[in-house]
Amino acid sequence: MTDSNYIKVFSGTFIIVQLALDRLESAGINAIVKDESGLGSHSGFSSTNSGYQELYVSKGELDQAIRIIEEVKSDLEV
Repeated sequence: MTDSNYIKVFSGTFIIVQLALDRLESAGINAIVKDESGLGSHSGFSSTNSGYQELYVSKGELDQAIRIIEEVKSDLEV
């Protein structure tokens, strides 16, 4: 992302990113998902990161977002 107001807080599979996104939005944090897994699919090439996404939040919400992301990671550990 070129917007210097946003910073990447998480990257992972579609399902985990969607879970994290839902929790962030529930806390009032407006996050942005970057998904480049579809690049090249029309030209016969597949991405090595199929289903891989990145989650960005504004720098002003970074501390709260990191706590939420850590909770999501903790919930997913077996």
